[in-house]
Amino acid sequence: FRGLTKYLGVGYALVAALIEEACEMYARAANMFKMAKNWSAAGNAFCQAAKLHMQLQNKHDSATSFVDAGNAYKKADPQEAINCLNAAIDIYTDMGRFTIAAKHHITIAEVYESELVDIEKAIAHYEQAADYYKGEESNSSANKCLLKVASYSAQLEQYQKAIEIYEQVGTNTMDNPLLKYSAKEYFFKAALCHFIVDELNAKLAVEKYEEMFPAFSDSRECKLLKKLLEAHEEQNSEAFTEAVKEFDSISRLDQWLTTMLLRIKKTIQGDAGDLK
Repeated sequence: FRGLTKYLGVGYALVAALIEEACEMYARAANMFKMAKNWSAAGNAFCQAAKLHMQLQNKHDSATSFVDAGNAYKKADPQEAINCLNAAIDIYTDMGRFTIAAKHHITIAEVYESELVDIEKAIAHYEQAADYYKGEESNSSANKCLLKVASYSAQLEQYQKAIEIYEQVGTNTMDNPLLKYSAKEYFFKAALCHFIVDELNAKLAVEKYEEMFPAFSDSRECKLLKKLLEAHEEQNSEAFTEAVKEFDSISRLDQWLTTMLLRIKKTIQGDAGDLK
């Protein structure tokens, strides 16, 4: 039996050495394909290397190769890029490397945003990334992901979800000397989401934010909200537009804010539906 065990040990070692050599050859091939900008072939070669690394139980090397495969596939086959990055995430979470897993969830979310234009799936991956970051006490990174979720949720008319996130992040940042300047923006966005749903809700929300965060009262955002509420109560679309124009002349409105303000303005009777 000793002789057989020794023989089998030599056999396993030989097989392992051959697999390791194959891994190196796949990696070299992948890099050559990258130089030739043959992204699909590069992705496939990195993917094969990742699978061989797993046979050898080299989890870290396998995950790294899956990430390399995902980065190559991003330029040619977005869905295959997601598959490879998900495979890497499974390995990293199994190893307890949640911060790295979160980073790759963000990459997947960005592929869904820009390449596959599936916003609901992008939201799901940003939420998962935020959960992992929170678990690792990386609150700043978690908040960045949550703000993406809030922004897209509002666009998809999931206003309550957006409000909860903006209020949560605003509350978390208002007492931080370095971040409190951003809190007014989050309360402003939460109030706009309230406004689309119900004017009275928006009024109550503004009062609540002023009480929670007194600096909000003096902000241009709060002053704009009060003008918009007054114009809306009077069903005066001209006053509404004028208030928006005045604000925009100093602080340029981005696409998200413009969209939300237009949705509010459309609730004024007889409105033409623009901000001109």
